[in-house]
Amino acid sequence: MHKNRYIVILLFCVLWCAGTRKAFGEIRTLRVQYVDAETLEPYKMPERPILFIDGTSPLGAEGDTEGHLLEISFDEMSQDFKQYTYTVRHCDAMGKPDNLASVEYLHGFTTRDITDYMPSLNTQQSYTHYRFLFPNEDMQLTISGRYELSIYQDGDPEQTIARIPLFVCEKRVRVEGKVLSSTDKEISGRYQQLEIEVVTDGGSTNIREDYFIVVQQNGRTDNMVVAPTPSFVDGKALRWQHAAPLIFEGGDEYRHFDAYSAYYAGTGIDRIVYEMGDYHALLNTDELRANKPYSHEFDVNGQYRVNAERVQDPETEAEYMWVHWVLLADKPFFDGAVYVGGDLFGNKFTLRNRMDYDAEHKCYYLTTPVKQGAYDYQYWFLPKGATIATLLRTEGSHWETRNEYTIYVYYRPFGARYEQLVGIRRLTP
Repeated sequence: MHKNRYIVILLFCVLWCAGTRKAFGEIRTLRVQYVDAETLEPYKMPERPILFIDGTSPLGAEGDTEGHLLEISFDEMSQDFKQYTYTVRHCDAMGKPDNLASVEYLHGFTTRDITDYMPSLNTQQSYTHYRFLFPNEDMQLTISGRYELSIYQDGDPEQTIARIPLFVCEKRVRVEGKVLSSTDKEISGRYQQLEIEVVTDGGSTNIREDYFIVVQQNGRTDNMVVAPTPSFVDGKALRWQHAAPLIFEGGDEYRHFDAYSAYYAGTGIDRIVYEMGDYHALLNTDELRANKPYSHEFDVNGQYRVNAERVQDPETEAEYMWVHWVLLADKPFFDGAVYVGGDLFGNKFTLRNRMDYDAEHKCYYLTTPVKQGAYDYQYWFLPKGATIATLLRTEGSHWETRNEYTIYVYYRPFGARYEQLVGIRRLTP
């Protein structure tokens, strides 16, 4: 309906991007995946992996008995070899490094170089694919909790290019939960509220104070919630009911595009253009959904998968395309900014995923290089001065939305020097 009206700005972006032909000077497509210990091939599911200190099946994943091995990979947008090193730090539940010495949580070396890399093959944009397995024989984690794995260049921690949260769980408590549409804000409206029960092993002398939970929605960190005090304690059980911090916007299902082909338009793509040595994926023009009813669509809650046709190894043979987003809006939001959100951008707010507004064509737009594959995304509005995005203005919010909630249970008795991660559960409505 709006195709002719907005094709001008898309074609302008194509011509502007073509001919720049620059190495992007940064890393792209940073991923953390489960790996089969025998074949070293990544598992298809689940994503957003959790390490278990006893090596048992993660989250009860069917058929997954080696869920304690991860592959961490990324692309550097040139074919000039770079020296990258990684290290890991133990943190508190919110990701702030604690005061533990490395010998208290790490067996082996404190740093390792990334030696497994491969240049791209027959691609228009050159890049180098780096990967390593973790934990490995040189570096093993010995206690539970939240960690931060840092990757830096040329042996200089000041040149850190990525910070990756890792979670190591002990499975010492049982976690149950429900996602409710009837919340303390409204009934069957825009919000979802969690009720959670944690059944402990009974070893704590002050159960109410020693345990707390952290809840994450769809892998996001901006609206991550800490609920320190349970509503009720019943013997060994802790219950969080009618807890105001556990109310989340329902949002809407993620939008989706599939750029596995460089020759024809996949789902969510209006057309593929090849211009002056670059591929461009012009996505279908999007509209604001704030005042529209809920419509169920299958999504993977913001995740993505690299994939490309007519190649043997998409890790090194998939193309990087300039992907063009256009979101129609009669006028800009003067009290905040719009971002394209999802795992593609690490669920963060940066210049890489912040949209610009075009007053002439009355739309927000974003253009950035993306590796071939299937991607979920949403439009997030971040008010000025805020740290938590809202979907109420851009995507709308509905109690029916099938979000993924991850519940982390931490244990820190009086006098302990760190927070143990002793349970985890993933829920969907």
